Amino acid sequence: MSRQQIFCPFRRRYVALTPEEHVRQAFLADMVAKGYPAGRIGVEVPFKVGNKAYRADAVVYDGQLRPIMLLEFKADTIPLTQRTLDQAVVYNRELQVPYLLLHNGKTSVIASIENEQIHFLEEVPTYDRLY
Repeated sequence: MSRQQIFCPFRRRYVALTPEEHVRQAFLADMVAKGYPAGRIGVEVPFKVGNKAYRADAVVYDGQLRPIMLLEFKADTIPLTQRTLDQAVVYNRELQVPYLLLHNGKTSVIASIENEQIHFLEEVPTYDRLY
C-alpha cells in the first residue's frame, strides 16, 4: 500500500502526507495568503548545532535572505509543551532568529527573542513587521 502524498510548493516536490506535514502545509499556505512571500520560506532547512545535524521544519527569511523566524510543527495530536519550546530554542542557538513559532494545527505559540529573553506574542506578526 502506497502512502498518500502532497505537493510541497516550497520544496517543489511531492512528500509523504504525514499528520505533521498536513499541519505544516496548511499553516504555511495560510502565512503566504497573509502576505508572507513563498520564496522566502524554506522547508526542512538543514543546519548543525555542534557536530549534530538537524533540520528546521521551516524558516522565514528577510529580504537579504537572513533567517528571521524559526517554525516548528507537530501533528495535531501532539501537544505543544515546554519540551517543544526547548527544541526550538536549541535550534535557535545556531540560527539566531528573532522569532520562534510553534504550531500543532490547534494551538500556536509565538515568541520574540531579544537579548536572550523570550517574549510571548498574542498573534503571528505580519511579514513586514518581522524586521
